[in-house]
Amino acid sequence: MDNAIAAPSARPKPARSRPKLSWIAAKAVVWLLCLMPAADLVWKGFQGDLGANPVEFITHATGNWTLRLLLITLSITPARRIFKQPQLTRFRRLFGLFAFFYACLHFSPWFVLDKSFNFAEMWKDVVKRPFITVGFLGFVCLIPLAVTSTAGWIRRLGGRNWQRLHRLIYLTGAAGVVHYYWLVKSDVRLPVMYGVILAVLLGLRMVK
Repeated sequence: MDNAIAAPSARPKPARSRPKLSWIAAKAVVWLLCLMPAADLVWKGFQGDLGANPVEFITHATGNWTLRLLLITLSITPARRIFKQPQLTRFRRLFGLFAFFYACLHFSPWFVLDKSFNFAEMWKDVVKRPFITVGFLGFVCLIPLAVTSTAGWIRRLGGRNWQRLHRLIYLTGAAGVVHYYWLVKSDVRLPVMYGVILAVLLGLRMVK
């Protein structure tokens, strides 16, 4: 029997929602792009191309990428509104988690190589060295954002509370810029540029 036309009383089964191929491809591209800086560091490590101070090279590179990815994450909401592309929101969590990933890589040399997980020594650095104080504050603020980035946590906290918590990303971004500015001391062009971008993004966020 030809089932092309259903009987009037029959109800069609709801189609299973499947992610579109274009969305899967776009997500794969974002993953690859975000992993490229880490892959580049690994490649340079194998080639012995990390400079005279490899630890410092890795620390600076991962710090830069942490800030860049934080700024990209913050740009999603204004870009979605300006270009009328609501699907851009799908990438916000991914960029935010990669920002946390590079922040972990950024602090790992300090945790592991410099302080050997000696928490007393770490605390002394946090208290005595202002650029570490503000950088560590930004890193600590990123932890609850990464932990609560899933849909399950949005349900547990409630949309409004979740949004309040995730405003910590602005504090994280500001702390990252100040951390970088105090670290470089002389050539401050890059941290100033990041600071200007952050201020513009905050301004766009306030404009409804």
